[in-house]
Amino acid sequence: MNIQEIEIDKLIPYHNNPRKNQAVDKVASSIAEYGFQQPIVTDKDMVLIVGHTRLLGAKKLGLSKVPVLVADLSEAKAKAYRIADNRLNEDSDWDLDFLNLEIDMLKDENYNLDLLGFEEKELENLINEDLNDIYSDGQKGSMVDNFGVPPFSILDTRQGYWQERKKYWNELIGDIGESRENTLASKGSIMENIGSVSILDAVLAELICKWFGKKKFNVFDCFAGDTVFGYVAGSANMNFTGIELRKEQAKLNNERVKKANLSAIYINDDALNMDNHIEDNSMDLFFSCPPYADLEVYSDDPKDLSNMSHDNFFDIYKKCLINTYKKLKKNRFAVIVISEVRNKTGEYIGLVPSTINFMEGVGFKYWNELILVNSAGTLPLRASKPMNKNRKIGRMHQNVLVFFKGDAENITTDFGDVVSEMDMEIENAQ
Repeated sequence: MNIQEIEIDKLIPYHNNPRKNQAVDKVASSIAEYGFQQPIVTDKDMVLIVGHTRLLGAKKLGLSKVPVLVADLSEAKAKAYRIADNRLNEDSDWDLDFLNLEIDMLKDENYNLDLLGFEEKELENLINEDLNDIYSDGQKGSMVDNFGVPPFSILDTRQGYWQERKKYWNELIGDIGESRENTLASKGSIMENIGSVSILDAVLAELICKWFGKKKFNVFDCFAGDTVFGYVAGSANMNFTGIELRKEQAKLNNERVKKANLSAIYINDDALNMDNHIEDNSMDLFFSCPPYADLEVYSDDPKDLSNMSHDNFFDIYKKCLINTYKKLKKNRFAVIVISEVRNKTGEYIGLVPSTINFMEGVGFKYWNELILVNSAGTLPLRASKPMNKNRKIGRMHQNVLVFFKGDAENITTDFGDVVSEMDMEIENAQ
């Protein structure tokens, strides 16, 4: 090809160029970063066939000359090529595996991804294009838009849509675990050197409300802990009842939900005393993230599950879970966030399978298991030593176990479609 450097002023834009909405700023940034790697194509009279946006980008950068290929085409072929060039670019598809690999490599090099030409949201949607599915009714849509998070067995908290929503809730609720600042981790546990306490993920709480609940539902948690679930459930126009052993935590939670005028209350009591506060067959949803045995010790109270031996923990834990069954109405869901814990000799204590066995044993149907993938955080710093020493892997996920009480054929009738609008406004907040 005979590519020439031609003065910009000599080039003539085609007056009927059918391509609009040209991304001039993006192309200008690309030329500035990579140089002029693709020439402009003109006819013999210097009228542009291909490269209108590149020409505008060059002008924006103040270039005086640009590389030009003069094409020997008939007028009809020039018109056709002008249209075909733009249309063929639209038909281009991505190999998402390779795209993800290339972008990950660029991230490792701290490369400015803005120079790829994508908007941030556009790039995220492209990488997660497999989340756009064809529904059974033949309509195509975004899983994120319709369900808040794709309703798959993997929930990835590292995604942009998750982090953005989590930031919203964190700023709104303001729970930073201040009532648990003296929380202790068991000797040798993975929590020992982290230096912070765990807080329920508010986006997960929101999803549970949306996917397995409805407005006006009565929801409860007998291992209430922090403020998050009561606050989120109240914001979803649900009526929340939580039982929390630690007086200071219950007090703080009640202050927060009261300030926001939410229908939520935290009762300072032992989960074993559930019958004193919750009537049988009165609740519509049970959602809890109970203590992970002694992984994170919350107090010195001997009634605190996190302060018990594993045998005593399982005994009390089982009694509480069994009691939740009779508190729920028929055709309702129970959701438990749990993870595995190691004993002193390094073996898993079987917290996940035990939870499933306890729930199934009382009559619940084991309905869904979701894996909540968390950010690595300090895990890369902590994983090498145990892996080299005794082949223990670093755990960066939790298990979200979903159970159902009743006749599954009634789910559609009782619950309908999942509410697509994820923004839950606090109507009565002051």
